[in-house]
This record gives sequence, structure tokens and C-alpha cells, in this order.
Amino acid sequence: MSRIQITFQRLQAEGRKALIPFITAGDPDDELTLPLMRSLIKAGADIIELGVPFSDPMADGPVIQRASERALAKGMSLARVLGIVRAFRAEDTATPVVLMGYANPIEAMGFGAFAEAARQAGVDGVLVVDYPPEECAEFTASVRAAGIDQIFLLAPTSSEQRFREVAQAGSGYLYYVSLKGVTGAASLDFDEIASRIPRIRAVAGMPVGVGFGIRDAETAKRIGMLADAVVIGSRIVQEIEASPRERVCANVETFVRGIRVALDELAGAYS
Repeated sequence: MSRIQITFQRLQAEGRKALIPFITAGDPDDELTLPLMRSLIKAGADIIELGVPFSDPMADGPVIQRASERALAKGMSLARVLGIVRAFRAEDTATPVVLMGYANPIEAMGFGAFAEAARQAGVDGVLVVDYPPEECAEFTASVRAAGIDQIFLLAPTSSEQRFREVAQAGSGYLYYVSLKGVTGAASLDFDEIASRIPRIRAVAGMPVGVGFGIRDAETAKRIGMLADAVVIGSRIVQEIEASPRERVCANVETFVRGIRVALDELAGAYS
């Protein structure tokens, strides 16, 4: 059983929802990424999504695009991201880490080489934005053989047939994109989310996390009433961008702890 599965089983037994914060590796610089990961855990994160910076992040809005640009300018690479995970895993053997990024860096490294390096580093899951299930069978086989969960996105426009296809190909959890647009956009349609999450669960057989557009504790709590996990990224990256370097970790920890407190107010409401 993977760390991701263990985490969701524990949370379900406790009647709690998973908090999955996202940061970009190397933003504001590689020396702060590991301390930021520690701060996320102290604040109550259950799983960390660690962004692999890429020069053309098509699903990301301007906030995360700028984070990728800052990280790449400081020399961050996929190999260095894996090194950060390795260092994190040396001190934390329980918290799952999911790499979120794009296909190009992985293909440059090679599927087999990436899967083995990720396994050795202690990566638990991968979410490759531009890999739909029907176009990444070889990659899926490589990471599955390494014991790594592959997480797929579902969109508001996805059909029930697509729910089944993605659920069959993926593992760990499914990531439901809560709006039509890029990360950090606004105007969540809670009624639509409420109507679709049960339909996804009915065919998925795994937890469903919701992300894109979640910016504060109130929104996170409303999403937590519907989903198994809340994913929050752009708002955290904004906090990193706006904070003096010496305050980055403390400010991020304070913000994320507020989300954790809001979600824990739902304890016992796990659906």
C-alpha cells in the first residue's frame, strides 16, 4: 500500500479531509524549498505537491508561471527537484510527495531513468499535466513498476466515460479541476462541483481532490464539504512571492495553518 493510500485511509478513519498544498521547487530559491516543505507539514499538510518548473506551463496561471521562471533562472531542474525530495525523505518517511509538472523534462531524462530516480528519491506520485491516459501508456507502466502512483486530472467538461478511463489508468487520487481555465482563476461554481464529485466517486474507487481557484479558508471549507481533498497552490505561491525572504516560511505556515483549521472544522463530515 502506498503512502498516499495510507494517508487517505488514516484521514477517512479520523473523519478528516486531506490538505494538499502546492509549491514550485526552487521558488524563491532551492535553499528555501526544503524549509518550505517542513513549514507545510508543521501547518498540517497531508500530502505535498511539488511543482517541477517548466518554461511553458500551459495549465498554470501567471502566478505559478512566474514561480517557474524564478526557479528556472536559479538553475532548478528535474534532477535537482529529485534531490530535494531525497533530502526531505531522509527526515520525513510518512508524508507523501507528488511531483506535478510537464512531460518534456521527464522525456529528456527517459521514462525508465525517471521512474527509478523518483523511486530512489522517495517520490510517491506524479501528475503530468500534458499526459492524458491514452497517450502515456509507456510512462504509466514505468512509474507503476516503480510503485509510484500516477494521478490524472479531470475537468468540468469531462464525460462519465472519461471518468472511467481516468480512474482505470490512475491511482492514488484523482484531481478534479474545479473550473474552466488556468490555476489561480476565480469564480468557482460550487453547485457544479457538488453535482460532479459524487458521479466521479461512483466510478473512481479512489479519493477525489479538488484544486484550481481555492484561495482562502472559507472556499477550502466549502470544497472540503464536497471532496476528499483540497489542493491549494496559487495562493500559497502568491504568499511566497509577496513575502520578504526571511519571512517566507513563517508566512506560508501561517496561511496554510488557517486552511487546516477550517478543514478540521469539518471533522466527522467525511462523505
